[in-house]
Amino acid sequence: MAEIIQKDGTWVFDGDALRLTPGRDKNVSPLRRELGELIVPLGALAGLSFEQGRKTGRLRLRLRDGADPLLQATGGRLTEPHDPYQLLVESDRYGVAEYLVDEVRQALLLDEVPTDPVDAYLLPGPSVPLSASAGDGTAGFDGERVRLEWNWKTEESKASAGARTIGVAEIEAVEWQPAVGLENGCLRFRLRHAPTKAPAKYDPNAVELWGFRKDPLMALVAAAVQARLPHPAAGSREAVPAQREAESAGGDDHDALLRRLRELGELRRDGVLTDEEFAMAKQAVLRRL
Repeated sequence: MAEIIQKDGTWVFDGDALRLTPGRDKNVSPLRRELGELIVPLGALAGLSFEQGRKTGRLRLRLRDGADPLLQATGGRLTEPHDPYQLLVESDRYGVAEYLVDEVRQALLLDEVPTDPVDAYLLPGPSVPLSASAGDGTAGFDGERVRLEWNWKTEESKASAGARTIGVAEIEAVEWQPAVGLENGCLRFRLRHAPTKAPAKYDPNAVELWGFRKDPLMALVAAAVQARLPHPAAGSREAVPAQREAESAGGDDHDALLRRLRELGELRRDGVLTDEEFAMAKQAVLRRL
C-alpha cells in the first residue's frame, strides 16, 4: 500500500483503487469538502504524474475519458483549487509522492489497463439529495428531479414563472460553465425537444453564475444529474453496432496484439510507463506475435 498525507488531502493506493480524501485545511475548496472521499478504481485511471516545484509539488491524476460524471459535466473547466484529482505536496514529501506514482504505474502495467475512453461511468457521481445556491438561484437534485428556485437577484422575466421542477427523463444534457473574466457562467439543463439560445440570465432552465466562491458547488449538481443520463458513448455504440460486435467477438489475435503495442506507446508518451517498463512490456508482446 502507498499513502501520502498532506494538508491538502490524503491519497492511498491499495493496488485496486486510489482513495482520495480532501484535507481539513481552511484552504481546501468547498467543492472538494462537499464531494468528500472518492474511490477511483484502477480501471478508471489513465495515469498519475508528479511535478516538483521549488516549495511545493503537485500530484495530477488522469482518468480515462468518460469514466467520471464530474469531469464529463465540467468538461475540464474545474480550476486547480477545486479539482479533486490534484494534490499539493510539500517538498519534504517528494519521495513519498514519487513512490506513489511508481506504485500506480506498476499496477497499470501489470493489469494492462488501457488508456482509451470508456463507455460507462466507473465512478458514481456525487451523493444525492444535494442542493447548491449561487448566482441568481438554488439548484437541488434528489436523484429523479431537478428543482430550480430563484432569489431576489433573478431577472424578473425568469422569476415570474416561479420555481421549476424538471424530471431526469426530460433532460437531454447538462452544462456547467464557470464565470471567466467579464463573462458570467451558468448551470444549464438542456431539455429534449426544447432547444433554446437564450442567455442563462433569461433561461428558466438555467442558473446564472457570477464568479463567486460558491459557484463551483453547482458543478456537483451537474455531475449528479450527468451520472443519471445516458453515457455519451451510448450514441456511438448504436451508430456502429457492427464494429462493437466485432470487438466483443475478440477479433484477430494479431490485431489485438498490435493494438496493445499502440496502447503501450500511448502509456509511455503520457508518462505512465518509463522507457525501461515500456521496453519490457513491448518485448513481451512481440514474443507473443
